[in-house]
Amino acid sequence: MRILFICTGNTCRSPMAEAILNHRDEPHIEVRSAGLFAMEGGMASHNAQQVLEENGLTHDHRSHTVTQSDVHWADYVFAMTSSHKAMLMEQFPFAADRIFTLKEFSSERGLDVSDPYGGPVEVYRSTFNELNRLMDSMLKNLNKQEQGGF
Repeated sequence: MRILFICTGNTCRSPMAEAILNHRDEPHIEVRSAGLFAMEGGMASHNAQQVLEENGLTHDHRSHTVTQSDVHWADYVFAMTSSHKAMLMEQFPFAADRIFTLKEFSSERGLDVSDPYGGPVEVYRSTFNELNRLMDSMLKNLNKQEQGGF
């Protein structure tokens, strides 16, 4: 199963989500991340890297703008906000049935994962914790869907 996480610049939320899922023991899952407006080859934000390190996660990340080939590759595309989802649906209508907000797919209230960009490290920690929690629900719902019960 191939999962693609999308945020705005591919420097905070989506690379943290990618790192969190990569460090779970899920050998049947491949994961990537991209941004709608990423600067190609940029590093994850300093605070995102710090929070990942604090949690024992390593992630050699370079930002990347989402492409049609990325979306074709993915079985599921998880956007961090409803506006990201809307833009993805407009750009890649062929994948409409595979595009969700992460919270929507995880059966969480609200649709948007909070954006820590520009905030202090505490805000990044909060977003990390939110993403970590969402991974549990997402994996549970993926398993249900794969078994035909979602």
